Amino acid sequence: MPPSTHRVSPGTPAVLLLSGGLDSATVLAWATQAGYAVHALSFRYGQRHQLELDRARALAARWNVARHVVCDIDLRQFGGSALTSDAPVPKDRDEAAMADGIPSTYVPARNTIFLSFAMAWAEVLGAQDLLIGVNALDYSGYPDCRPDFIAAFEKLANLATRAGVEGATRLTVHAPLMQMTKREIIALGTSLGVDYGMTTSCYDPDADGAACGRCDACQLRLRGFSQAGVADPARYQAAP
Repeated sequence: MPPSTHRVSPGTPAVLLLSGGLDSATVLAWATQAGYAVHALSFRYGQRHQLELDRARALAARWNVARHVVCDIDLRQFGGSALTSDAPVPKDRDEAAMADGIPSTYVPARNTIFLSFAMAWAEVLGAQDLLIGVNALDYSGYPDCRPDFIAAFEKLANLATRAGVEGATRLTVHAPLMQMTKREIIALGTSLGVDYGMTTSCYDPDADGAACGRCDACQLRLRGFSQAGVADPARYQAAP
């Protein structure tokens, strides 16, 4: 179903993974317009900066979510990612390099872990809908951003919960941005009134929150805004 045509009964509860980034902000606006009572879920998981949580809180307030929970889990104990360690963040990579393999910024099993928490909260709420802003077109090669992963997790969710086994509800994982380019996502969000100046995408911002403009996430974001013909309101350490 195209994002623009999705509608639910007003007040239908849903759990949305809210990172404070461009994609999750767009899904938040989309879900609000669709009629959901959004229960936003963010994570302090040992990431190298807390800016995204500040942005998530601001977005949750802006869109008047039913409740916003920030969960603490420490994935730094495992390491394995430039985002949960002191390893350098890859920068200045071209499109070919970004498309070649899984980058060091991949956090092992992150979306599986996050969706599992969302699934648990949805069961408590009696909600049938989980919302996530993953994207399979303009992304950095993460395996847990693919349609096959979302379909597999949805199947798991309906096997692993009491509600699913008893048939009381069927959980659906919605990834409305999955087949959209960054340009299309930005156009959608702009039409819904998203203030992208409230979002952050950078993997390595400075202490004042200015984006590096050079990591994969910054480059994908900048390219999307350029293609959409919209000025990126984010602050950058140097002019992009």
